[in-house]
Amino acid sequence: MLPFIPEVSALDHTNNIFGNKFLRRPDLTTFDRLQIAYEALCAKIFGHWGMISALAKYHNVSRTFIYDTLAVFEEVAELVFGEPPQQVEIENKSESVELMIALRLEGKCSVGAISTIMKRLNHRFSGQGTVSTYLNYIGSLVPSGLMTEDNVRLVFLSDEIFSGNIPILITVDPISSAILKIELAEKRRAEEWSKHWLCLEDNGFEAIYFVTDEGSGLCSAHDNLFTGAMRQPDTFHAVAYQLGGRLKRLERSAYQAITCEYDRKEKILSAKSEDVIRKRTKEYEQACGKTQKAMELYDSFSYLYGYILNEMKPFRHDGELRNRQQAEGNIQAALEMIESLGNEKINDAINKIRRIMPTLLNYFDIAREVREELDKLAIDQNALSSLCSAWQHHKAVIKAKKPERRKKCSDREQRCLEFTEGYLQEKFEIIKERVYSELDAIVQSSALVECINSIIRPYLNTSRGQVNQNMLNLIAFYHNNRRYRAGKRANTTPMEILTGKKQEKDWTELLFDLIEEKDPQFFPAVS
Repeated sequence: MLPFIPEVSALDHTNNIFGNKFLRRPDLTTFDRLQIAYEALCAKIFGHWGMISALAKYHNVSRTFIYDTLAVFEEVAELVFGEPPQQVEIENKSESVELMIALRLEGKCSVGAISTIMKRLNHRFSGQGTVSTYLNYIGSLVPSGLMTEDNVRLVFLSDEIFSGNIPILITVDPISSAILKIELAEKRRAEEWSKHWLCLEDNGFEAIYFVTDEGSGLCSAHDNLFTGAMRQPDTFHAVAYQLGGRLKRLERSAYQAITCEYDRKEKILSAKSEDVIRKRTKEYEQACGKTQKAMELYDSFSYLYGYILNEMKPFRHDGELRNRQQAEGNIQAALEMIESLGNEKINDAINKIRRIMPTLLNYFDIAREVREELDKLAIDQNALSSLCSAWQHHKAVIKAKKPERRKKCSDREQRCLEFTEGYLQEKFEIIKERVYSELDAIVQSSALVECINSIIRPYLNTSRGQVNQNMLNLIAFYHNNRRYRAGKRANTTPMEILTGKKQEKDWTELLFDLIEEKDPQFFPAVS
């Protein structure tokens, strides 16, 4: 009895997996691909050097396509003409598939590496063609987006990531980090984003508001279909990305000017004649002037940039809400002062920030609504304000990249919590978790999508550009149902946080349950 193979031609399936990036002739028939695979097999058996390149040129396809087609051809040939597997091999199919998906998703191994490891462990289902076919088929059984029977209201964090030039549209829940939907798209226009979000609505998810960057497709899709739901511009891309890089360049320029000044001074000391001394003294004075200007520009810009970032915090240092109109006015004034510094490239960035100022602080309105709800709690207002301040420092700890800043923000959070604990006593932990949870609804950046991108990127890097929707389905299923080992979500899964229900099974068990539900014949019964 042969092991189960999905009802699909292996060579036809290769074209679906590897796409037109490697197959520049979509007119090739199944017979043509069989012929290419046969010719490549003959070249491999008889050791004809250069034949693969010649075949690629003759048939107008890539070498990668030929090698991948050959791998599938060899695997199918082995299954069709090889010796029938023993009964024990059928019994161990589930073990092979479990190892296969574990290596792919937990180990982030490429298909070739999975095949090598499985062969080393004497697994029958270990050919590259078989591994690729099985993973692709299992991915086809997994839905491309989460579904719920209840109407769930969430903040939609939406952005695009790329595999080469291929855009991948993704929407994430910022609280649980669950991937609500991920899909390949031909373009990233408004039409694609509209379909993406409408599909989420059909699946039972409603957007409280959207958090996106200023991509034209994202903005147009929101403005055309979802005007009732607020859109929050990504404050990182809007401000920190525009001005933070400029700050680093100004810092480098100031240090370079200081180095140049020091070098000019050293040259004066080594001069012998009066003419050389006068010449080098003049150069030194010019270097001193440039250093002074560079340092003044850096100091002024650094102060104003820090002032803008501080005004963008929804809570003041005492935990009370900032007034949105006042904060906008202060930011506008700081932008004008930066503009007066006379740096043309910085002024270009200022103009970009000005264009989105009307919506930049939309999250202040969300913060006001959350604070009004928290005011209804029967706790001391000083304690509540201190908790709001602690939460803001906690967010800074998460975003901080430098250890010194992380420690500084952590110490400030701890001081606020100690102050609050004096008011709340034994109720401290319960109320702290409640307040932190409510405040987490204030989302001003789509940076979490960048974190998801860092999780997905290793899979894309080991796919040789051969990314398809089924693979993305598998990755999303794994991410949503795997258990975090560290961080604020430690020992929980994204689905547990999203649904509020305890997940008793491991993600592999859940995937096997899904396979059994969708295709009971995938693991044939032992007679």
